[in-house]
Amino acid sequence: MKIPFTKMHGAGNDFILIDDRSLTFPIADQTFLARIGSRRTGIGCDGIILLQPSAGADLRMRFFNPDGNEQEMCGNGARCFARLAFSLAAVPKKMEIETLAGGIHAEVLDDQVRLVLTEPTDWRMGLDGGLERPVDFVNTGVPHVVVRVADLKNMNVGELGKRLREHEKFAPEGTNANFVKVEEDGTLSIRTYERGVEAETLACGTGAVAAALVAARNGWSGLPVTVHCAGGYDLGIDSSDGKTTLTGDAEVVFEGEMGYGNRI
Repeated sequence: MKIPFTKMHGAGNDFILIDDRSLTFPIADQTFLARIGSRRTGIGCDGIILLQPSAGADLRMRFFNPDGNEQEMCGNGARCFARLAFSLAAVPKKMEIETLAGGIHAEVLDDQVRLVLTEPTDWRMGLDGGLERPVDFVNTGVPHVVVRVADLKNMNVGELGKRLREHEKFAPEGTNANFVKVEEDGTLSIRTYERGVEAETLACGTGAVAAALVAARNGWSGLPVTVHCAGGYDLGIDSSDGKTTLTGDAEVVFEGEMGYGNRI
């Protein structure tokens, strides 16, 4: 069986997107999901996204980490989802997307996509995460730890991120870990270790939102704020009618077909 796919990226976070409105994708085959997500033996990505029908929204977004495990949602992935869904004429420019984290609104702009996200939950400030400094925690659709640092460039994000990801305070699900520098102009620079990917990624939308919200709560900066991602792209975080918004690019990289039941 040949399965068409679209490779996209949002702020450097890359995804494999599949139009599964027919509900025929082999979603239960976790081994297959992990194989196509592998950068060495498959297509390679930070996440696999399915576009599916929804009973209560315009479309349903299913998001899987490259290890094949399903997660609640992904901010950069949701922007790619919205851009592709609109290009397929499956939704209007302003749409509602069903996710495991709840409903999110999206609007396709000229060259960017804006999301209105679910309410952040599970705030836990000033935690001892096993580092030399306190860490803050918030769930922005998925769990995130935020750590303020002075020297972002020379941080060992792999080692420290893994330590936080596996810390007992965040067990059993674990957490994503974000290391944030507050720049002189009030903008934020960020590097993120993502669970499921189990490595640093070039960007994380929900991580950028977590960093912006923690920075605002701690008085490090305010909203709106620009977050500079590791891949060189910027994300805009703001608040509208009491809801948090995430704005950034969503670009097609290439299209192709994958074979199911055969070697990729």
